[in-house]
Amino acid sequence: MYFDELDLNDNVLDALYDMHFDECTPVQEQCIPHILKGKDILAVAQTGTGKTAAYLLPILSKLADGGYPEDAINCLIMSPTRELAQQIDQGMQGFSYYLNGVSCVAVYGGNDGNRYDQEIKSLALGADVIIATPGRFISHISLGNVDLSKVSFFVLDEADRMLDMGFSEDIKTIAKKLPSTCQTIMFSATMPSKIEDLAKTLLKEPEMVKLAVSKPAEKIQQSAYVCYETQKIEIIKDIFKAGDLHRVIIFSGSKQKVKQIASSLNRKHINCGEMHSDLDQAQRDDVMFKFKSGQIDVLVATDIVARGIDIDDITMVINYDVPHDVEDYVHRIGRTARADRDGVAITFVNGDDIYYFQQIESFLEKTIEKNRLPEALGEGPEYKSNGRPSKNKKAKNRRRHDRDQQSHKDKKSNYRHVKNRQEQPAPTDEKEQHKPQTSEKKSEKVQDKGNIPEVGATAEQGKSRNNNRQKQRRNKEPKGNNELREKNNGASEKNNKARENNIKHNNKQANNNERRQVNNAENKVAKTKNNNKPKKKQNKKRFDQDNQKPRRSTKYDIREELPNNAPKESGIKALIKKPLKWLKGFGKK
Repeated sequence: MYFDELDLNDNVLDALYDMHFDECTPVQEQCIPHILKGKDILAVAQTGTGKTAAYLLPILSKLADGGYPEDAINCLIMSPTRELAQQIDQGMQGFSYYLNGVSCVAVYGGNDGNRYDQEIKSLALGADVIIATPGRFISHISLGNVDLSKVSFFVLDEADRMLDMGFSEDIKTIAKKLPSTCQTIMFSATMPSKIEDLAKTLLKEPEMVKLAVSKPAEKIQQSAYVCYETQKIEIIKDIFKAGDLHRVIIFSGSKQKVKQIASSLNRKHINCGEMHSDLDQAQRDDVMFKFKSGQIDVLVATDIVARGIDIDDITMVINYDVPHDVEDYVHRIGRTARADRDGVAITFVNGDDIYYFQQIESFLEKTIEKNRLPEALGEGPEYKSNGRPSKNKKAKNRRRHDRDQQSHKDKKSNYRHVKNRQEQPAPTDEKEQHKPQTSEKKSEKVQDKGNIPEVGATAEQGKSRNNNRQKQRRNKEPKGNNELREKNNGASEKNNKARENNIKHNNKQANNNERRQVNNAENKVAKTKNNNKPKKKQNKKRFDQDNQKPRRSTKYDIREELPNNAPKESGIKALIKKPLKWLKGFGKK
């Protein structure tokens, strides 16, 4: 069937002819008449069959015919990804080229503040067609930026994908705000039970359209390599040596693998780009633009571009690893052989993925050709499965996740450990500096002392040392006084009180470090000789340099209060000691 046989607006037909679209695809032929009649649609068809045009053309035609408010949102299209939203917006611009007064705006996340302000203005003014991702549109609804009371068309594109991504509740929330007269159109590549349940909730007496459910195009040449994981990169290099690199997509289920593959190919001077969730929106747009314009020959991507991305001239799709869902496999290889072109789809199958690839073959009801490995790589694993998934697969993924998490934790703990070591005060004791001590022994000591956690052990130790030093500064007293006090513990209470008062008095007056050292030395002499030395040698610094007044030494204050029980030296002994000391000094000279 030709488009001019359908009851479309003339301006829409003119745009189609300029774009060299003459014949309808099967899904367009069946969907467009029902939409023009105002009926709800549930269409299930494979990717690359023209589903976007199947709902855009009749909606634009009805908007062009008039009868809809100019300052309100008339059509709301939901898309699972930003890339698909952008693609629908581009198709919208082409199909509405000759339409006057029909406006469109795409609403999705990952943009800067200026883009967000533009979205708010467009929603407030009432753009005719809004193309949005569920998450971003819900945020606008919660902020009160959207009025959905006059929406006439509600479209869910790639509905199965949106449900897989967890947007079920968001879609139901949006649908509740729509008027009861709204026409709902749902497109899906597959028909699982959850899609049927959603259709029963949203659609009113829908028309069912089913075409080649999840079957890839017949023009796709499918093949596989049964290989080990370490052989995959070398197989890719061998493929690229033999063929044209123009328009190749390599799919992988992990963004880490995507980065590794892209890095390896770039080292081999293969012009390649990468697409994954770690890129922001500007980077994604730049990569897709370079790939579509031919600046990049190979695109390594996750399933972020597996659905709905319309690039007509993809020549080859490589599945670096086998998708565990048949739907994902169909969507991946559906990027090639579009618009009646030929395409190649190659899948790498390792030992753990044999079961899943056999499930794909069972669904497709055909055996996919197995290619021989390059001679330099040797033999691959035997293509045989025990009829059930590999037991270690989920465990492997779990271990990988745990390992990644653990490495992240280790980085944090190492950072804290280094930080604590830097903040820990250096030991004041030389023995502590030179004494080898393992971390285990340190932790054991800390745990023995009040069960303090290891992380804070060094901080607690440093804190206690500081407190001790402060106490020593506050309560510092001459060593001689301490030793005398220990020696005379059995003295009376009166003598103890007098001694404490004298110590306090001496601490107030001992402001100079030199004076304290002199007092300490003198008090040691007082202890050993029990206060019987001549006063001449004890009064070396009896005068204050500033005031030139005699001051009382600490030792005399204490001697007055302490009982003197030591026997006194006779005068003869004292006279004998003097010449002996003089002779000792003379010998030294």
